[in-house]
Amino acid sequence: MNDVTSQITAFLSAALRRQVEPDDDYFARGLADSLFALELVTFVESHFALTVEVEDLDLDSFRTARRITEFVRRKTAAPESGEAHAAEAS
Repeated sequence: MNDVTSQITAFLSAALRRQVEPDDDYFARGLADSLFALELVTFVESHFALTVEVEDLDLDSFRTARRITEFVRRKTAAPESGEAHAAEAS
């Protein structure tokens, strides 16, 4: 398990007071609700120094530790040079 995923699972396990694995869907299992989703977004923003925009608020991105890891990687990745040039050309 990578470092980002282990940090997220540690937070989830502590917050939900039970061991959470990277692919556990804690919403589907009834362990989390919308109030917890807000707490989770706040954790991700503060812990990984990023901003979760309104358009990022898709529950599917926050259902499992692995999906949160993928979200964090997308948000913190530097844009590829090809994307920047394509935007400039438009």
